[in-house]
Amino acid sequence: MKWTEDRSLVLSQICLGLFALLLAALDIGCYWAVGWFISLRNMPWQNGAALMAVIYLCSVFGWLLLNKLWGLLRNMKKGVVFAEENVRRLRCVSWCCAGAAAVCLLGCAFYLPLLFLSMAAGFMALIVRIVKNVFQQAAAMKSELDFTV
Repeated sequence: MKWTEDRSLVLSQICLGLFALLLAALDIGCYWAVGWFISLRNMPWQNGAALMAVIYLCSVFGWLLLNKLWGLLRNMKKGVVFAEENVRRLRCVSWCCAGAAAVCLLGCAFYLPLLFLSMAAGFMALIVRIVKNVFQQAAAMKSELDFTV
C-alpha cells in the first residue's frame, strides 16, 4: 500500500476525531476521573474542584484547537495551503497551547506535576508559532508571485 498525501490527511482527520472523542469523554467523566485520580494518588486533602477547573479550562482551549486543526486539514484537502486563513488558524492553535500552558502553570499551586504539562504545552506553542511564521512567509511569497504572473 502506497502512502499518499490524501491518506495522510485522512489519517490526520481520524486522529483529530479520536482526540475529539477522548476530550468529550473527559468532559463528561471529569468528575469521576478526578475522584479516581485523587484516590489513586492518595490526596485526601484535595476535593478535586481545582483540578476539575484546570481540566475544564484546558478543555475550552482543546476544543478550539481541534476546530482550527480540522479547518486547516479541510483547507489542505482543497489545495489551499499557504493562505492567510491558515496562518490565522495556526496563530490560534499557538495561542491555545499557550493558554493551556498558563492554566497548567497556575494549577501548579495545588499539584506540582502540572508543571510538566505546562512546559510541554508551552513548547508546543513555540513550535506551532514557528510553523505559523513559516506559513506566513510562504503565504506572502505566494501572494507576491500571484501578482507577478
